[in-house]
Amino acid sequence: MKKYLLIFCLAISQFAAAQPYEPRWESVDSRPVPAWFAEARFGIFIHWGLYSVPAWATVDKAIATHPVYSEWYWWQKNTDTSRVGDATRAYHKATYGDDFKYPDFVRDFKAERFDPAAWADLFAASGAKYVVLTSKHHEGFALWPSAEAWNWNSVDVGPHRDLAGELSEAVREKGLRMGFYYSLYEWYNPIYLNDVDRYVEQHMLPQMKDLVCRYSPDILWTDGEWEHPSSTWRSEEFLAWLYNESPVRETVVVNDRWGKETRGRHGGFYTTEYDLDSSHAANMSAAAHPWEECRGIGNSFGYNRAETLEHYSSTQQLIVTLIERVARGGNLLLDVGPKADGTIPLVMQERLLGIGAWMGVNGEAIYGTEPWDKAAQNKADGVFFTTKGDDLYVLYTKPQAVLTLKGVATPRRADILGAEARVRCAASKGGVRLTLPAEVLRDAQERPQVVRLAGALR
Repeated sequence: MKKYLLIFCLAISQFAAAQPYEPRWESVDSRPVPAWFAEARFGIFIHWGLYSVPAWATVDKAIATHPVYSEWYWWQKNTDTSRVGDATRAYHKATYGDDFKYPDFVRDFKAERFDPAAWADLFAASGAKYVVLTSKHHEGFALWPSAEAWNWNSVDVGPHRDLAGELSEAVREKGLRMGFYYSLYEWYNPIYLNDVDRYVEQHMLPQMKDLVCRYSPDILWTDGEWEHPSSTWRSEEFLAWLYNESPVRETVVVNDRWGKETRGRHGGFYTTEYDLDSSHAANMSAAAHPWEECRGIGNSFGYNRAETLEHYSSTQQLIVTLIERVARGGNLLLDVGPKADGTIPLVMQERLLGIGAWMGVNGEAIYGTEPWDKAAQNKADGVFFTTKGDDLYVLYTKPQAVLTLKGVATPRRADILGAEARVRCAASKGGVRLTLPAEVLRDAQERPQVVRLAGALR
């Protein structure tokens, strides 16, 4: 009897060891975010779906005082009762006619020019270390052969291609990590609208597990959580499965959008959206917790044909955005919105290549870095700091001829990344004084310049 009891106890202990996370927030929140995420610092977001066919949202400031997302076209056309909805309905009627229904866009979502290898080359050239594709947005259309989305996925209809699978393979061949955005809810799914518990049980959970088991993503980026608490979505249950049993249990990273109460409180890394300066975002950067801001190159995530150059951030602005987020301990997930034919707009390609050129010279001040704990007391206009080991990086987004830093040792070496010009470094009371040469000050007006102070934090 004792022998069998011992075997039973050993079996139970082994099962417990193999199942360290329980389906409750206190337990799943205890899982550390895998280190690769914070080391990467820069990723590419991709919003691509049927909304890429109309590819339209109003940019009229008299109608909307804030940017309108083109990927919400279907909802704005059918449900939005504001002036934005009126503008969308007027556009749809004038362009497609009253009888043209949103699902009819599938015939023009062909992706005939989609070249996953070319996309992966572009993302690698941008300096990004990971990619997140919208596997399914709120419209419910899946970019893989999902059984739960029969005849409403990119293999059954439209392109007749496994877009998620093809891109995953190409991205990983370039040495980048691959992840998926997934919307928990679907605007007009009749099961969701009539019985959310059945939707979660028979549609959402099986679909997410299929996505994980089929492609082994490095990131699962959920959204559309706001209509219900995490208990309705059974998020704790799913995350326990993800961390205990799934094929990516050791490496997968998730965000914080798992229920209407979870942002900035539960899940993996915390998220902000176009909005570092909000109180919510301020809490993210103040917390000793991984976080990420997502934003588009333009005002929308999905491609918006109504946007002009004035709506797109410049390369300089995007690099500064990246620097600001990383200096506060965050990541930047920068979005591109491909067209329905599978091409990425040239202005977006140009911006990514510009970021990549800068990262090729200055990436060591971004990848694998941490915020400087004395940054606040050394605050200067347009100057940010990152650290790696005992090195301090000073990132100038605006020219500063002379900068005095407190709380640092005289560095073993002070140099400017990618430049032969020397920075003058002199001991000052309680720190050091840096003086940039004229040519570096001039260059700083065009692109941020980085000074590396080797050994300054020893």
